[in-house]
Amino acid sequence: MKVINHRLVQDDGTPVPFKASPNTGGGLRARWLVMHYTGGRSTESSVAWLLNPQSRASAHVVIGRYGGIIQLVPFNLVAWHAGISTWQNVNGLNQHAIGIELDNAGRLDQIAGKWVSPLKIMMPDDQVRVGNHKHDASGAPPSGWQTYTPQQIESAFAVSQALVAHYDLEDVIGHDDIAPGRCQDPGPDFPMEHLRTTLFGHQYDSPPIFLARTMLTVRSGPGTEFPCLPGSPIRAGTRVQALEQQGIWWKVDVLDEANGVMDLVGWCHGRHLVVES
Repeated sequence: MKVINHRLVQDDGTPVPFKASPNTGGGLRARWLVMHYTGGRSTESSVAWLLNPQSRASAHVVIGRYGGIIQLVPFNLVAWHAGISTWQNVNGLNQHAIGIELDNAGRLDQIAGKWVSPLKIMMPDDQVRVGNHKHDASGAPPSGWQTYTPQQIESAFAVSQALVAHYDLEDVIGHDDIAPGRCQDPGPDFPMEHLRTTLFGHQYDSPPIFLARTMLTVRSGPGTEFPCLPGSPIRAGTRVQALEQQGIWWKVDVLDEANGVMDLVGWCHGRHLVVES
């Protein structure tokens, strides 16, 4: 994926679908990339809202649940995605950042045994991750969060790589980083540290070490079509060392014993990895 005349273009030269939002400001020379979730009902409804002049909101790009990409604002124009925000002593990130919205309901409440979004959409259990936001108070009960799909994460990484390369962006951050207490997106299911490592952390004295944040399947190749390896899945908290990367997939050397198997080397999905602190 690449950028031509401030529009996204696929590697085969096909332009990404573009629907012009009227909700734009002046010229933009971005320093940062900000990730959001829509909190809406669907990609279509969220795009419609960001195209509505009455919303007074927009983003440069919206990424759907199945990885579809729609651009709403050229990258040289301000989009209204950040609101009241601050980062590194800079106020008003609309004027300094490109915004990506991912179709995701966000935080979920449990009502009568069901996970429910703020828009009263019931979420199936297989789309829910239970955990705390990094800004939750200590001891706060965990919430539900709609999970991102592998296709969505793949697209988010591809778009981010194109934007960072073309505009020499300094960092990728969350809406929750620039507006803590007011915003919670993209939430704990988005692999922010892995994205940051992918975009900016390639120069290591030694290969990076990650921790599995959930039970993690290790496969013989970079994709779900490849079979699981003996010893897989590995436990949450297992240490792995990165050897190679293909998109969102990492080839890793499992440093700890995995279900009685030593020297397990294989591929795993990066959304389930966090950088060891």
